[in-house]
Amino acid sequence: MRVGVLGGTFDPIHIGHLVAAEEVRAQLRLDRVVFVPSGLPPHKLTDHMSPVDHRLAMVKLVIASNPYFTVSRVDIDRFGPCYTVDTIELLRDEWGPDVELYFIMGSDSLADILTWHKPERLIRLCRLAVMERPGYGVDMEELERLLPGITSRVHFVNSPQLDISSTDIQRRVREGLPIKYQVPEAVEDYIYKHELYTEREV
Repeated sequence: MRVGVLGGTFDPIHIGHLVAAEEVRAQLRLDRVVFVPSGLPPHKLTDHMSPVDHRLAMVKLVIASNPYFTVSRVDIDRFGPCYTVDTIELLRDEWGPDVELYFIMGSDSLADILTWHKPERLIRLCRLAVMERPGYGVDMEELERLLPGITSRVHFVNSPQLDISSTDIQRRVREGLPIKYQVPEAVEDYIYKHELYTEREV
């Protein structure tokens, strides 16, 4: 079985996440894509995040109609910072050695992978499904020199370029600007119902 893993805060999940997941699934012929909402991402320890129950609920709302999509609580149910390599290791233990894992990321993340926690361990545990991002070229020869073996573990995926970010969606909500068509309708309704990204967040 071939399984893609898409991690993130999903605060909120938006159209860009869903398009990327479906594109990777189709191009790499994955049997399933698992969304992994983060509990406490190391690079956002000082940032405000919506309660995990809200973020998880929004993910569940939008993936329910896609039989290839599912969600895992692996990062939510463990204590402390959630490093990607630890997440993948836990999923590998859960699913067994016969599952071929593809961690979905952007070329901007690939360019910074040497700063990640145990990148050499990560590329042994899974393959990397990398979506091209404008302005983020990666020198694969140099990266291979610094992280031997990575070239054979990277699969580049062409995906529609959607300039949408969760941070910008939060800003638009705060400023009273529309978010329709940037997030699925169910997420838009959920955000307004629970007054997320405002001082009245519940």
